[in-house]
Amino acid sequence: MKPLDIAFIGGGNMASALAAGLIGKHCEASQVHVVDINEDTVQGWLEKGCTGSTAPDDTLSGRRVWILSVKPQFLKQAIDQCRPYLDEQTLVISVAAGISGHTLSQWLGTTQDPWTRLIRCMPNTPALVGAGATGMMGLGGVTPDDRTLADDLMGSIGQIAWVQDDDAIDAVTALSGSGPAYVFLFLESLIQGAVQLGLSEEQARTLALATVGGAVTLAQNSPDPLATLREKVTSKGGTTAAALNAFNEQDFAQVVSNAMQAAYTRAGELSKELS
Repeated sequence: MKPLDIAFIGGGNMASALAAGLIGKHCEASQVHVVDINEDTVQGWLEKGCTGSTAPDDTLSGRRVWILSVKPQFLKQAIDQCRPYLDEQTLVISVAAGISGHTLSQWLGTTQDPWTRLIRCMPNTPALVGAGATGMMGLGGVTPDDRTLADDLMGSIGQIAWVQDDDAIDAVTALSGSGPAYVFLFLESLIQGAVQLGLSEEQARTLALATVGGAVTLAQNSPDPLATLREKVTSKGGTTAAALNAFNEQDFAQVVSNAMQAAYTRAGELSKELS
């Protein structure tokens, strides 16, 4: 295993998910250093065999990769404290939502000399179980080796897709970043509908989870387009056709599109507010 020294700036849930995918595959626990203001959080990392501190120190200087995983409203202060230890060979990866690559580059550097060895990522909560979907964009200082390294790191928690700019990251936010909540809402609605039709809560939950999970697995493994898979379930004049007609009467596709547009717009607004 090629040595890879990593520092997490912020040791919360997303950092833990990343570490679970990295340790043993790309690095040893002893090669992971965590900076978090919460002593209990740091202690938890120490118990895993990592190193940690409640404030930045010289340990950061020798780390090949910094992963910024602080809550967005506290990120500027965290970067200000860590910046003196930034080395020109350091690749900075941000998983903080809402802070644009342009803003991060100026916080890490200056307005006149921004830090461009920077990758901005938008992961989602299924990363906590290794089933995430992450959009990534790199600034001009990111090398091909940096991109390969980021692929390996973020690929350890699920699927990845590179996009071109911050606007595209906002689109990723509207799709996969916020998307798990859409799926959970749909599942809740399926379960509620099944209970109203006479099934128990337990029966409805079991069948709803299996149905959605099974449909996703089928879509992933079938060469057929989604529309073809849908048509294969739908007999003319049958039960599925009746249900789909009810969806279409409510313009289901437009409802989803409107929701995603709202998320996209809010992502842009948050970026301006937090910057």
